[in-house]
Amino acid sequence: MNTKLLVPTDFSEVAQSAMQHAIKFAEIINADVILLHVVSSREEVEEAKEKLSKEITLGSSFSSSCNVTSFVRIGNIFEDIGDVAAELGISLIFMGTHKASRWQKLVGSRAIKVITSSPVPFIVTQEKLMNSNGYDNIVVPLDLNVETKQKLELVAKIAHYFDSQVHLLTNDNSDEFIKTKLKANQVWASNYLKSKDIKNSSHLVDQADSLTEGIFKLSKEVDADLIAIMNLADETVLGLYENSFQEEIVANDLKVPVLCVNPHPVTKVSGILVR
Repeated sequence: MNTKLLVPTDFSEVAQSAMQHAIKFAEIINADVILLHVVSSREEVEEAKEKLSKEITLGSSFSSSCNVTSFVRIGNIFEDIGDVAAELGISLIFMGTHKASRWQKLVGSRAIKVITSSPVPFIVTQEKLMNSNGYDNIVVPLDLNVETKQKLELVAKIAHYFDSQVHLLTNDNSDEFIKTKLKANQVWASNYLKSKDIKNSSHLVDQADSLTEGIFKLSKEVDADLIAIMNLADETVLGLYENSFQEEIVANDLKVPVLCVNPHPVTKVSGILVR
């Protein structure tokens, strides 16, 4: 059975961008893409199916070989994405962000709750399309939380398929004890990626900068194609625990897609991209 990628759509430009990312990704890993549109009443179903058919035609312009199908759900977009993902056996969700739509803001608290409560990873995109080489450069901020290592599993698999360079980023903490532990964690991450034959480099956030500023500076410097963050329930520096951090990372001005991974004792991440 092929891996399945889900694209919730409201037929906007950014939703079409998310579809392009998903289709290009699917080409690389031999996956199927499913478009999801959620309506509030049965009367809207037929119109939704017609619009989805047009989206599939557009999708064929991104790739003639990728299998793209569609799914209409009656319900609420914020409540049903997770349910549909579970029902269909989805491995990765591609979702577009924009400032205003019938979904409200993706960076709003309701949509962020969808992302942070989902056992399925999200790649959140803006208008920027995936380039011909895919995700060449991936920025991965690290902290001391053990769960953040879980995202490296998925990052390593993505980097394997795209032959990516992974850029590991750690705070340059003034506390020597914390600084030593952060450095050790970064060394561990680098060695883990090397064991998977993944090219990587290590970087420090300037002490004068916040973590967010460091992420954006490095992303601009390396022309990042993807930023990978961990959704953590507690208040760690990399957790999506306050709206300002959410909005700045997910809706960044560089328009870099963001991979959001939730920690789980046993996660789908470990096997979703294995050929």
